[in-house]
Amino acid sequence: MTQSADPQVVARKDWMSVLAKAPAARLSALMPDVPAHDVLRPAEVGSVMVQGRIGSTGAAFNLGEMTVTRCSVRLPGGAVGHAYVQGRDKGHAIRAAVVDALMQTDAADRLSRMVLAPLQAEAAVARSMRAGKAAATKVDFFTMVRGEDQ
Repeated sequence: MTQSADPQVVARKDWMSVLAKAPAARLSALMPDVPAHDVLRPAEVGSVMVQGRIGSTGAAFNLGEMTVTRCSVRLPGGAVGHAYVQGRDKGHAIRAAVVDALMQTDAADRLSRMVLAPLQAEAAVARSMRAGKAAATKVDFFTMVRGEDQ
């Protein structure tokens, strides 16, 4: 699979990732009012196959299925937004699709400051806390040199 070096594509992948991983209640709190939009694809629940790799370099294998909700919307100005979010929360999918569409308009800077930046900061704190908990359980094995081994 080829990776795009287009900065706009990379930026969109980043904000869509933030929206997909954000807690639905937090996204709703940051953006309580959803602007007018036309529904292109109503929010619907389905499942996707999640793949994994051993050591992130091995051959891909099917890990299992995950429930997702997808949605597509169009704003009155013509911008189209899409969203795939984990779980069954249709409101989360609609709100994420609307944010995706708005990020393609002049409202992007304001929305980035008011919605995306707080979500990214909270996700970074959560990652740091998980890493700290994992590090606390780390076991380092070492071998002591015994006298007869010299």
